Formats: sequence, C-alpha cells, structure tokens
Amino acid sequence: MLPVLPLRQLHLILRTPFLNSVRCIMSSKYDPPVNRDMKTLDRSFFAKQIPLCVVKFPEPKNISVFSKQFKDYILRVPRIPHVIKLNAPPVGEKTLACDNGIVIKGVLLTDEISSPSQIKEKLSPEALRFLDDAHAEVLPYIYTLDYNYWKAEDILKAVLPEDHLEEIPTGFTITGHIAHLNLRSEFKPYDSLIGQVILDKNNKIDCVVDKVSSIATQFRTFPMKVIAGKCDNLIVEQKESNCTFKFDFSKVYWNSRLHTEHDRLVSQYFKPGQVVCDVFAGVGPFAVPAGKKDVVVLANDLNPESFKYLKENIALNKVESTVKPFNLDGAEFIRRSPELLQEWIQKEENGTIKVTIKQTRKRHKKNEVKTNELPVTREREQPKIKEIVIPNEISHFVMNLPDSAIDFLGNFVGLYSNMASQSISQMPWVHVHCFEKYGNDEELSMDELHERVYRRILSSLGSTPEVLPLDGLSFHLVRKVSPTKPMFCVSFQLPASIAYAAGPV
Repeated sequence: MLPVLPLRQLHLILRTPFLNSVRCIMSSKYDPPVNRDMKTLDRSFFAKQIPLCVVKFPEPKNISVFSKQFKDYILRVPRIPHVIKLNAPPVGEKTLACDNGIVIKGVLLTDEISSPSQIKEKLSPEALRFLDDAHAEVLPYIYTLDYNYWKAEDILKAVLPEDHLEEIPTGFTITGHIAHLNLRSEFKPYDSLIGQVILDKNNKIDCVVDKVSSIATQFRTFPMKVIAGKCDNLIVEQKESNCTFKFDFSKVYWNSRLHTEHDRLVSQYFKPGQVVCDVFAGVGPFAVPAGKKDVVVLANDLNPESFKYLKENIALNKVESTVKPFNLDGAEFIRRSPELLQEWIQKEENGTIKVTIKQTRKRHKKNEVKTNELPVTREREQPKIKEIVIPNEISHFVMNLPDSAIDFLGNFVGLYSNMASQSISQMPWVHVHCFEKYGNDEELSMDELHERVYRRILSSLGSTPEVLPLDGLSFHLVRKVSPTKPMFCVSFQLPASIAYAAGPV
C-alpha cells in the first residue's frame, strides 16, 4: 500500500524542477510560436507542426468502434478533430461518393505517440489486438497549426512583452460593426497589433477603435483612434429592444452595456399612456422603445449630433406620434417640461395623438383546400388607428447622465410653482443615474454608498430627510465601471412640497 503523504510534502514534490518542466512541455505543445519583437502582425509566423500518428482502417465502421472502445488512446485537444481525411481532394475540387476517389478517413492517436514505433509500448494488448484484427495501419502524421487555430488571447500572449501578460487586453464592446477598446497606457504602443488580432478573430466587426482619453466633453463623447480596419465609416446601426438605432459613434454617447438598464426602466416603470420626460435622451435608447410601447415621451438632448440622430431614430422606428424631440440644456428642459407638455397637447386635435396599429399578415393554413376560382379583387385595407389622449401630468423623469445628473435635481424645486390652480393628482417619479466613486483604501458597504448618494441628492434638492426620507428612495446597482466606481439608478417620487416651492434662483 502506498504511503499517504502530508499535504505540505505533496505540495513540495509538485514544485520540483522536473515536474515543473514536464507541465511546461505539456502546456506549451499547442501554444503558438513566440515573437516579442513583432510590431506589425505577421500571420505566416504562426505555423507549428505537431508530430502525431494516425490509424488508417480499411473498414470505415471501425473508426467509430475504435474511438469508443479505446478513447483513452484518441487525441483529445480542443479545436482539433480526432477523425481526419487522409486523401482529401485538391482545393476547389469535390469528390463524389460514386467516384473511385472516395475520401479515406483515419483516427489521430494521443500526442504521447509521435512515432509508429511507440505503438507496442503505449497501447494496451486489447487495443493492439483490435488493430491487428481490423488490418489497420498506423502511419506517421504531421498536424499543422496556423494563425487561424489560436484565439486572440493566445496570439497576444505570444507577441506582447512578458511584463504585460497579466491582463491581456481582449475585452471590448461591440456597437454595430465597431469594436471599442479602452487600452491602458502600457498597451498603447501596441494598439495596431492588438486591434488587428481582435479584428481577425471576430467576423462580426470591421473596425476597431481605442478610447484615447476619458470622457471630458459636456456631450459625453470621447476622442478615439481607429487602430484596425475601416476608418472611413463610423456611422453604425445598433439593434436594441426591438428597435434600430443609427448614429455616428464618434460624435454621440452610446454604451451597449446599458441595454439591460434601458429595458428595466421601460418595462418596469413606464406604462402605456403615461408621459415620460427623458432629460438626457442621447439618440433615444429609453425614448424610442418607450414610444413603441405607446408611452408619450418628451426626449431632450443638448448635443446637436445626438439631437440629429434622435430625430432620425424616431422616424426610423416610426414613433413620431408618441416621441417629441427637443434640443435644450437639461436644466431648462426640466424647468420648462410642464409648459412643453401643454404646448404639445394644444397642438394636437382634442389633445389626442393617433397611432397606427401594426397589422400582422395572416398565414394560410397548411391543410387549406385550394380552388380554381379566380381571385376576388379586394380594396386595400386601411391601416387601423388608435387614439391616445395626452395626459396633463408627467409620470416620470429619466436622468441618464451619471457624471452630473444629481447636480440638475435642483431644477425640480418649484417645478409646479406656477400651476397652483391646476390639480396634480400624482407627483412624478425621478430616475437619476449617478456614480459614487470611492478610494482604493476605503471599504464601504452598499448601505454606506447609498447613504453617500442620498446626502448628495438632498443637497442638490436643498431638502431634508423629513421631506424626502431615505426609505423613500429605491437604489438599483446598474453596473460597476471599476471596482471602486459603481453606477446606480436612484428612483424616488418628487415630494409635492419641493415641486410647489419657490423655484431655483
């Protein structure tokens, strides 16, 4: 009976140079060739030959039998098939089953066997007997790996400097046909190499851009550099929430990681027939899906380019009846929102908007009996229209500007101060997005982060816990931009005392 070794002793044995080198050989056999001096991608460099052995069976049925009964002796390497063609036709030519040149297949043996001379030593007596009975032939075989075999991370590990290998920059977001990276400073000198590998390994993109610096403009855009692929077309089409969005990725703000948040607010809070004011609408990721749901939306953005594409996306998704675009400063839009709503109501006949009901085509039943009768000419059916009465009250404000949205909350003070004679049955909900960044040396719980955000909201509103208690706020963690920079969406109902107070100076 073998002795049972203590864990510490076993750990020391596993760290011996011999076993370490064995593990290194096993793991590196299928690694790509290394060239840390490569500055421009050379795909031809990544060719590697693996010496193997293949079993050729006269009877094709024995391929599957051998593979099942003696699977421990079959090559098991990801992305390398163990059944291969031994006499494949030349490129561009097809082999028909009725031809004499039927493709013959073979089975690759485990890579521990690199020469037919090792068969008797490596295979069991049962496996050898099976090969002998099947009149099988064991042949040497060279399997060639090339650039296409390896993943992007494998290639980058083979070309980037060794001191940069801890975090290979393969993460990116896709917007339309563009892949967007945020390369750290140490990877900037290798941006074109990194971009080309990512482009090669992702067939759904044809352009790779890198964020040159952080978002610094009032329009939330950032300077970018095209590091691979086409640089003449940054206008993309993005599908989200059963809508199509078109925009110039270099001139507007878009974050594909927020699609879940867009869906959450639209589905959880917005109801058909309600009025929603989207203060920082961008190109319409909240407004357009809401409009499709028969929500009445006042959508605003200060960026002229966002406003341009917002209007285009409203038309593209056929929500002109339910979504009205504005190009105002966010503070002005909030203060004027009741007035803008009344202006819209007055422009529509009886304060009612007409929405076309999308009709689905009827499908013929499978067992429908066809007749020889001539088709009856019918007049084209008129599209069906439904009417939506625009409410006098705003139900929701969306404020998706996490860097500074809280600073705009003061504009809600006195929102209804000029409407004392008009009865507001229900105060609007405010959904404000924000970051709450903290230091690497701080260890904060979610409750403590909520408290911080809460104090900022009270300060911006000039209010107190008695008017807006903490338990009246709903906190939703949208995502973590970094380990110390969470993004929240805070939802609360605007207190009447704030809405009817004297407005901000």
